[in-house]
Amino acid sequence: MKILITGNLGYVGPAVVTRLRTSRPDAFLAGLDVGYYSHCTTGTASPAESLLDIQHFVDIRRLPDEVLDGVDAVVHLAAISNDPIGNRFEDVTLDINHRASIALARAAKAAGVRAFVFASSCSMYGAAEDGARTEDSPLNPLTAYARSKVYTERDLDPLASEAFKVTSLRFSTACGWSDRLRLDLVLNDFVAGAVASGEITILSDGSPWRPLIDTKDMAGAIDWAIARGDSGGPDFLAVNVGSRQANYQVRDLASAVASAIPGTRVSISKDARPDKRSYRVDFGLYEKLAPAHQPAVGLSQSIRELKAGLEDMGFRDTGFRDSQFIRLNILLGLRKEGLLNDKLEWTRP
Repeated sequence: MKILITGNLGYVGPAVVTRLRTSRPDAFLAGLDVGYYSHCTTGTASPAESLLDIQHFVDIRRLPDEVLDGVDAVVHLAAISNDPIGNRFEDVTLDINHRASIALARAAKAAGVRAFVFASSCSMYGAAEDGARTEDSPLNPLTAYARSKVYTERDLDPLASEAFKVTSLRFSTACGWSDRLRLDLVLNDFVAGAVASGEITILSDGSPWRPLIDTKDMAGAIDWAIARGDSGGPDFLAVNVGSRQANYQVRDLASAVASAIPGTRVSISKDARPDKRSYRVDFGLYEKLAPAHQPAVGLSQSIRELKAGLEDMGFRDTGFRDSQFIRLNILLGLRKEGLLNDKLEWTRP
């Protein structure tokens, strides 16, 4: 089996590559990434991409046809990855996350790919204070990133067929350790603050709800989705991925980190405003469809692994929110150096 993993040099990619190499040792694994974050390795002398059979450095907006030759499954992670980047580069976000994703799916179908796994997001539920959201609940995307996921799901649906199974995994908010760590995620931010300074500063009023999922459990869901079509099921499936026990309010996450790292103080930023992005999610469908691939990494384990990884790095950066652990800062730095243009295209071959 040949599997193409786009965006493999991002935060989630290492867990996916590691999982697939373990579960499918004989598979041919190909990575494809634009390389924005190729230098962002953390805490490992042998990053996960060393497990690949080939690495393509390609902008997803200019995909060579030959990278799909012989591919059986596409795992599509490549995207502008969060709200701050999406807000700063809205047109680019829609170009990469939506238009390029649909172009990839069309090319994959034409090339004979049988399984297309799309990394979607529960953020499309936006502001949802009146109960846990199911896959049939109204969508209320509040940001360019969330809108891009809604548009992509909409346009993937009619492409799906018996010979081209499409699975859209609406992931909870990612967390946990990675070979390519990000600290612009709520739990990761809190653990970094606790390790670096003994203080967690909440940037909202602490009330928003977020479901969480560790990167290793995201990889497990992707592994399931690759094989989903082999056992029947709908040609297009959108499913919430996470655990019913992992719907948390932000302030409770901060408290959990403080309990796990004694001496940590928790404060709310004096400039904090209510965050409208608040949603609880129902994961009953995923429980039913994928009983053997349910999330297994609990909150306490994610915190412990983040703490251990940061300490092994000697992490003490109290100003990490202005550092290269924040994806927007990397892109702005590359722009400042003239390496990326305003469309986030490389300016040099």
